Amino acid sequence: MLPLVVDTNVLVGSLLKQGGAPRRVVRACLAGEYQPLIGAALFAEYEDVLSRKALWGDSLLPARERDEMFDGFLSVCRWVEVFFAWRPNLPDEADNHLVELAVAGNAMAIVTRNTRDLARGELRFPSLKILTPEQCLEAYPCRP
Repeated sequence: MLPLVVDTNVLVGSLLKQGGAPRRVVRACLAGEYQPLIGAALFAEYEDVLSRKALWGDSLLPARERDEMFDGFLSVCRWVEVFFAWRPNLPDEADNHLVELAVAGNAMAIVTRNTRDLARGELRFPSLKILTPEQCLEAYPCRP
């Protein structure tokens, strides 16, 4: 399985919109085609954003179904402990945990809608790609 870090904006995007690349990435994780990595900081961020009631006002999924999907997603994640902080690195301090998780877990890519900020890091990790969901699906094809 291909190890990836799935940013919160991709997970949330998969729940807010019908179809689309974010949903295909999350489905590929659930199907075992990609191996999503998770650590303490990303888990806390997922929980925080998923609990924001204002965000889900227009959602097609009721809270119970979102919780079930999140539990299913967590069940396929590989827990990674991060022992080293790569600082200073990114312009937005809140994004550094994604790079640290990816490096600690030997991820092939971080899948995010925030490619511009994540690609502007001071430190370079040549084997780590920063990809949109669409780019991820193109670079690492999975079943539709």
